Amino acid sequence: MARLVTVAGLALVLGILIGIGAVSLDRAANAPEARAIKEPDVAQGSNTAVVEAPGARVVIKLASAAPTSAPQIGTMAVTTAEKLATASDGNIEIKLFEPNALAPNAELFDKVADGTIDAVWSSPNFFAERDSVFWLFSTVPFGPSAGEYLAWLSYGGGQDLMDSSFARFNIKPIVCTVLPPESGGWFRREITSVNDLKGLRMRFMGIGAKVMRRLGVDTVTLSGGDTFFALQSGNIDAAEFSLPFIDLRYGLDKAANNYYFPGWHQQSSLITLMINMKVWDGLTEAQRATIMNVCGDNIRESLAEGEVQQVQALQEIRQRGVNVRTLPVPVMDALKASWIQVVKEESAANPEFKKVWESYHTFRKSYAEWRGLGYLP
Repeated sequence: MARLVTVAGLALVLGILIGIGAVSLDRAANAPEARAIKEPDVAQGSNTAVVEAPGARVVIKLASAAPTSAPQIGTMAVTTAEKLATASDGNIEIKLFEPNALAPNAELFDKVADGTIDAVWSSPNFFAERDSVFWLFSTVPFGPSAGEYLAWLSYGGGQDLMDSSFARFNIKPIVCTVLPPESGGWFRREITSVNDLKGLRMRFMGIGAKVMRRLGVDTVTLSGGDTFFALQSGNIDAAEFSLPFIDLRYGLDKAANNYYFPGWHQQSSLITLMINMKVWDGLTEAQRATIMNVCGDNIRESLAEGEVQQVQALQEIRQRGVNVRTLPVPVMDALKASWIQVVKEESAANPEFKKVWESYHTFRKSYAEWRGLGYLP
């Protein structure tokens, strides 16, 4: 009997302890600290990054300025999100949003600057109205190939200048994709001289449009779909758009029959991950390093993929009966002379542009000997 009482007593004590433990666990699970880990989603309408615990998982909302289905300029944003999830073992989650989902595209720069949006995926030249210096961190007319461009950024002082230019707007820029050369444009009629450019109505984007206007071209800004219909209907006479692979996707071969090269205005193009500085500073060193490494791998992938895509696209464009042509030397000379005048104008108007241009131009001059000796013409 005494043994039974002892056993019963122990069972009673054990039951009490288990009950106390269950209550404690329930209270702990519903404590604010625990809810922050269990419920990482931000409140509805908030676009700020979520860090679940110091040094732990972070959720970044990323607004893309281009449709994520657009080859390379959009698809590489998807690739970035996937790579970051894998490389960080789930420590970094990118919630990717289509254009105009978090804010109108025209407002993206201001939204990431003030912290309303965590990050933006775009070419910096989309925001050159904020500062013309962003053109030089996007693509440069008569500029370098990807290798030379990256050399200036990484070892010629370009990245430091890029960081300081964006820091004025509270943004950390990370080059995350590099595109190969674009085409020189689609024309409804053949171009044989500089005079053939005068009076043309042409879709043209970026600083290259300033170059064209100096030669008498009436430039207009149009989206991809609008460009096709305007060119097909004759509302415009020509259109600069993108890479052959992308041009083919937009059906521009059905709108004009003369396809000109080289893409003097965009020999290589930088796509940049722009992160609000407060969000960037809030990441751990490991998280920042992971983002940098993934973007570095993107550069490798985008360059390799881009070269293959253009080969395939050009073959198909020729098969469709398009005349693939090169711009005459006198036209190229006139375009280059016009570009030099644009540089002088922008340098006089914007000290920041002048400072970055001088760094870029000095590096190119020093690189020129190696380019001439080391590479085939």
